[in-house]
Amino acid sequence: MTKKKIKAIRDFIISAESSIKNAKKILKDLLEENNIDLNSEIKLDTKWLNSYNSWDSKIIEWVFSWEEMLWSDKNKYPVPVNYASKSKLVQWDKLKLTILNNWKMLYKQIAPIEREIKVWLLTQDKWKYQVIAEWVHYSVLTAAVTHFKAEIWDSISVIVPKGKEATFAAIEAVIPKEQ
Repeated sequence: MTKKKIKAIRDFIISAESSIKNAKKILKDLLEENNIDLNSEIKLDTKWLNSYNSWDSKIIEWVFSWEEMLWSDKNKYPVPVNYASKSKLVQWDKLKLTILNNWKMLYKQIAPIEREIKVWLLTQDKWKYQVIAEWVHYSVLTAAVTHFKAEIWDSISVIVPKGKEATFAAIEAVIPKEQ
């Protein structure tokens, strides 16, 4: 590639980033003006989750909703990000937490949601890592980006729930760059 083409590509990227920033601002203003919360549209049903005690432990079922766990007791708790990234959890995965008497916590995935894998570019908006595809932003965990040693503009394969709306994608792998 010539230097002129590289500069043109850089200018296109700068222009696209500016357009996205402006579109986000307009969308944010429209959502606020019309009192719309897009995140509230993704509802996770918890009525099918269970919670029970045994003589030596407490077992709670939960649904992974990205930054938090939605438990059978209707409470929300932070999710261990290392567990989420290494286990490649996807929104709507059903899990079980066993809390032993000594407060040791054992996590187990018991019903993964149907998944699909897509390949997109890794981006960053302020301090949050994202992939953008089909006009939707999917957040990805910083712990996963660090674990895979991914960099901005790397092509990454991500896992999303098949046929369901989501706001989060799990990183499957970083696609090696061509030399």
